[in-house]
Amino acid sequence: MWKVPQVAVVADAVTAPSVAFLISDVDGTLVTPDKRLTDAAAAAVRSLHTAGVGFSLISSRPPRGMAALLSALEVDQPFAAFNGGSVLGSDGEVLERLMVPREAARKALALFDLRGVDSWVFARGEWWLRDPHGVKTDRERRTVGFEPTAIAGFDSLLGEIDKLVGVSDDHDLLARTEVEAQALLAGLATAVRSQPYYLDVTHLEANKGRAVRAICRRLGLDPQRLAVIGDMENDVSMFVEAGFAIAMGQASEAVCAAAAAVTGPNTEDGFAEAVRRYVLPRAAAGAAV
Repeated sequence: MWKVPQVAVVADAVTAPSVAFLISDVDGTLVTPDKRLTDAAAAAVRSLHTAGVGFSLISSRPPRGMAALLSALEVDQPFAAFNGGSVLGSDGEVLERLMVPREAARKALALFDLRGVDSWVFARGEWWLRDPHGVKTDRERRTVGFEPTAIAGFDSLLGEIDKLVGVSDDHDLLARTEVEAQALLAGLATAVRSQPYYLDVTHLEANKGRAVRAICRRLGLDPQRLAVIGDMENDVSMFVEAGFAIAMGQASEAVCAAAAAVTGPNTEDGFAEAVRRYVLPRAAAGAAV
């Protein structure tokens, strides 16, 4: 089990704050656009282990869709799925879970239908949809590693939904729908894109910032000793909770502006670059006392 390494605090801009733990987003950050974990990314995580830096993941994916990566990277720390809606132990036990309220889910699904946006529902450990051959379904199969279940309607799942997703290849349409959903669901649920083509709806308190706080609390970790890395607007909530935040090179100007540093894009092993350039030097800050 990882423990917070004892390091002295160094005040200069290069090495402060010192980093004891790194939490990474998955899609757009840790993996390539085709959902591949590169050798360089895997090696970067091993270098964190060697340096005594803890490592975990917070993703919009369902837990089942994270299992292969967690195993490949030997993650033995709490992690979070569904944009922070579920916090799980390293053994997969659900430690905290927030589900989309019935009324919020009903309103979001009606809006998606009205705007011609496909709907996916993640509930009961499964991925549910109307058309198994619809927009982005093959991509999601590769991402989560399991098959969807076709269903005529979603009423039977209301009250049990971990996350629902609006899906469209029309990125401008989905951006407009995001604004509408945020107004429609104000005070009921969170609506934010995890990718330009995915609009995620989760519990009002389900966000990556909350998951960061939960993981830090369970580990007894000072958030100022935490580094985080991500690429989308849904990652900014964890940026503000951490001592050091890194944006991926392909991130929007707004996401980059919210971070302390910007690395390369996920097409060019930006995650590995961030570990080498920003995390490991801070992990060594001050040396052990």
